[in-house]
Amino acid sequence: MFTNPLLREIALILALKLLLLWGLWWAFVREARVEADPARVETLLLGAPSQAEPRP
Repeated sequence: MFTNPLLREIALILALKLLLLWGLWWAFVREARVEADPARVETLLLGAPSQAEPRP
């Protein structure tokens, strides 16, 4: 499949890195859960409502 030794080495290293990242995620992050309050998320993303009075 890989006739070029450099290409084969790069593919092997990338596969090992992906396997390592997956292992780290599985060991430390898999069980983590974050509760998000929709109103708080809306305020953080859209900003607080303006308190200025409308112009006539």
